[in-house]
Parts: sequence; C-alpha cells; structure tokens
Amino acid sequence: MPDPISWEFAWPYYLAALAFGYLLGSIPFGLVFTRMAGKGDIRKIGSGNIGTTNVLRTGSKKLALATLLGDGLKGTVAVLIVSHFYGLEMALIAGLGAFLGHLFPVWLKFKGGKGVATYLGILLGIYWPAFLACAAIWIGVAFVFRYSSLSALTASLLTPVLLYVAFGQVQIAEMFALLSLLLWVKHHENIGRLLRGEESRIGQKSKPAPEPDPAEDGAA
Repeated sequence: MPDPISWEFAWPYYLAALAFGYLLGSIPFGLVFTRMAGKGDIRKIGSGNIGTTNVLRTGSKKLALATLLGDGLKGTVAVLIVSHFYGLEMALIAGLGAFLGHLFPVWLKFKGGKGVATYLGILLGIYWPAFLACAAIWIGVAFVFRYSSLSALTASLLTPVLLYVAFGQVQIAEMFALLSLLLWVKHHENIGRLLRGEESRIGQKSKPAPEPDPAEDGAA
C-alpha cells in the first residue's frame, strides 16, 4: 500500500506543482475555440458555461470535441509531466492544481467550468484503468437517462470508491474524493434542476444565458 502524502515535506515543491497545474488548468479552451471560430462569447450561449456541453449548443460538434480534448488533456499533461520528474505524490498535487485552475481561472475572475473533462483527463494521466471505468459509467448513464450532468455526478461519485475498493489505489482515491466533492459543488444548480425535473437532456436546446453585468466579464 502506498505511503500517505507527506504534506509536511518539501512545501515549496508542492506549491510549485500546484501552481504549474493551475496555470495549465486555467486555459479556457471552450471560450478560446468559440471566439476563434467566430461563434462569439460562449458565456452568452445556453447555460453560459465554458465547457464541452455548452459549446455543443453552438451547433458545432467539432468545436465541442476540440473543447473536450483541450479541457481533458490539460489535466493529463499536467500530471504526466510532473509524474515523470517527481513521482505520484507531486503529480496528484499538479492534478489538483489543474482542476482548481479549470474551476476557478484567474483570467476569468475565477468563474470557470464544472470540471468533468479535466477530471477525466487527470484520471487518465494518473491511473488509466480507473479512467476507462469512469468513462464507461458516464457513457452508460448518459445512454440510459440522457442527462450529461447526471452522468458526471454518478461517475464522479463512484470513481473514488472504485479506486479504493476495486483497484486498491488508496492515495489516488483520497485525492479523487476531494475532486469529486468539488465537482458536485460546482454542479449544485444542475442537481437542483434534476430534482425539479427541469434539467436539459443531451441534444436538447436550452434557453440563452442571461446577459452578463456590463461591469463583469466572468464565465458562468
């Protein structure tokens, strides 16, 4: 069984890994790609979120795929680079940084996405068998119920359990329990809509996002 993370050891290195992951994770690919494609500000479309599901509401599957890959791979790249040079513990810290960067990007006044693609990307870089299990759960729930948010919530709830029970990866399970908690917090509005039966299904058009305050320029 892996030793627990030595939180009291080498704080400057942990902070460096966290900052490196955060900078990669804070790149808002959904916003960048939609603007480059002439689609305008993704924050004024659909739910106003900068993630893959909302980018798909622009009508461009290519942009949505590019956003999915970008948001996912920034997490993968962060953990793989740090893991190569400094090992698993530091990679987990970098993964946390990438996730926080996506959720709270400094460039968008800390208003980012909900983290599903980045969550999967970090998992792919850290422990790919669990990534396959998580992706399979997401796809299965999405196929049956047609709710992207429900799929993400279910997959993220089960992932730490699978890491701990099925794969015996205690250290990784502990970190992903934290990431799952953050993901659920970011989905609180989706949870409310699911409970009220108002959540949009996959492929269903949603109402435009409300116009942002002219004094603000953050992402939903």
